Amino acid sequence: MTDSAHHHVDVKQFHPRAREAIGNPKIRQNFRRAMDGLMAKRKSAFEGWDLETLRELGANIRLRALANLPDLLEQLEQKLTDNGIKVHWAVDGDEACRIIRDICVARDAKSVIKGKSMVSEEMELNHYLSGEGIEALESDLGEYIVQLADETPSHIIMPAIHKNTGEISELMHDKTGTDLSNDVEYLTASARQQLREKFMNADVGVSGVNFAVAETGTLCLVENEGNGRMTTTVPPCHIAVTGIEKVVPSLEDVSALLALLTRSATGQHITTYFNMISGPRKPEELDGPEEVHLVLVDNGRATIYQDDELLDTLRCIRCGACMNHCPVYTRVGGHAYGTTYPGPIGKILMPHMVGLDEGRHLPTASSLCGACGEVCPVKIPIPDLLVRLRQESVDGDKLHPARVRGHGAKRSSLEAMIWKGWSWMHSNAGVYRFGTGLATRFRMLQPGKAGAWTDYRTAPKLASKTLHERMKERKQ
Repeated sequence: MTDSAHHHVDVKQFHPRAREAIGNPKIRQNFRRAMDGLMAKRKSAFEGWDLETLRELGANIRLRALANLPDLLEQLEQKLTDNGIKVHWAVDGDEACRIIRDICVARDAKSVIKGKSMVSEEMELNHYLSGEGIEALESDLGEYIVQLADETPSHIIMPAIHKNTGEISELMHDKTGTDLSNDVEYLTASARQQLREKFMNADVGVSGVNFAVAETGTLCLVENEGNGRMTTTVPPCHIAVTGIEKVVPSLEDVSALLALLTRSATGQHITTYFNMISGPRKPEELDGPEEVHLVLVDNGRATIYQDDELLDTLRCIRCGACMNHCPVYTRVGGHAYGTTYPGPIGKILMPHMVGLDEGRHLPTASSLCGACGEVCPVKIPIPDLLVRLRQESVDGDKLHPARVRGHGAKRSSLEAMIWKGWSWMHSNAGVYRFGTGLATRFRMLQPGKAGAWTDYRTAPKLASKTLHERMKERKQ
């Protein structure tokens, strides 16, 4: 099975897609049930823990790693090379795809089995390899389901969370011939049976990386299904792909981040599998890949790294907790965003990848309630970063030079002129009193609509007298 369609979606169409999702009771029901469960599991998993101290530790680990990122990346490359892993650098997703294609071509590979990797989604690797005549099949159950449906993931941890059991059963029946059933164990076993043969015959395995340890040259992969372990050991060649920000100094740092990741993501104390990959198969070993490659992808991350404020975006450990608690995401789902990374983390990360001209609506797709910042295990100040991006989308504020491509995309000359007039009026007492007095006299001419704000609110009515006039009456 190949990825038949290029999944580019117009990010600028967020609002119509969001309205469509809100009007779909099945989507809202699926997400509400799933998010309520995930929030409850996370809360239960942290009972008895000093969560704030652990979050502070996680934040400091990520900040320390980012502060030393250039040196850690060099150290990681050296250690991986010493361990026999070949390291490749990619400036963007297109170059990363070409690197993986060249590795496959060199091995005359015709089929690729993939473990879960959001960076590969970011690169649209499946579509690229399909165009090169190389079959790419997802082995993570959720990713496998959305690939069968010719869709993209709607959540970074649970890709098929937008579908219920009945929908998955119908999809598998139509695409693979399984019996219609709401028995989750049967559906899972059917998918496992279908994938097992693919594992055994795949020429190359591709996986993501949760943490890359610079001190030891170790690639850490967190998973529950065993597909990650199969992907990285059964095929003769393993290609790991990750963003440059995933590096950490030592294995000691991984333990705290792992405790935060698993509990924040799925409410588990530990995942079923924790893979540590340090090199290809040695001569005396019976299994494992003959070759291991790591592709380090920039794709806008270096630009984020240069900004002292936006740098916090790179702390993310991809747990998805911000999505699970976001009142916007839980109502419209991931596909409404039209981006690889939806929800709060997507709103601060994707503008760097697609530009604010494309992603102009992402920073404003938030109520700024702060829930995402409160649950982030590494304390990313997401609401503050959303405000920063909102500022850049209308110009780029003077205190922080614009670094995001497409800044000023939402700037309106009319709106700017109105605010300048408002500022001038409020800074001149005489003009202010004259203007408010005039407004009260002609309040009957006030329009009932004030743009999108009044789509869901009643427009406020001007008083018959100004405050100054009322106070003057009281004194008489």
